[in-house]
Amino acid sequence: MTKQRGFTLIEVLVALLVFGLIATAAAEVGSQYISSYERIRDKTFAGWVADNRINEIRLQESLPDISENSDDIEYGPFRWRVTTAVLGTEDPSILRVEVTVARYRGNEAEPAPIHTLSAFIGEN
Repeated sequence: MTKQRGFTLIEVLVALLVFGLIATAAAEVGSQYISSYERIRDKTFAGWVADNRINEIRLQESLPDISENSDDIEYGPFRWRVTTAVLGTEDPSILRVEVTVARYRGNEAEPAPIHTLSAFIGEN
């Protein structure tokens, strides 16, 4: 009588279970990496958009009026809504500017806010 060699059904099932757990963990790590990358990419683009808007206001010849407005722009591969609020301060020669940047995603009607930047501008 010869001894048969190979794996038993239990050993194969245990090996498949271990492989499945490792594959699930690897997929979860990959998914978290992609989400983290997308969040950082969006924050970076939104920061640049907000910086650009504040610098545009600083380069104007005169201080803007106290107001709030929104513009939709294309920047990089995405569409953004830039909301600029010009607020008064106790000193009339200094204004506070708040720029909120939101990104449109897919077919959503309203964009998701990503970044807000505040700055103070004054007369030269």
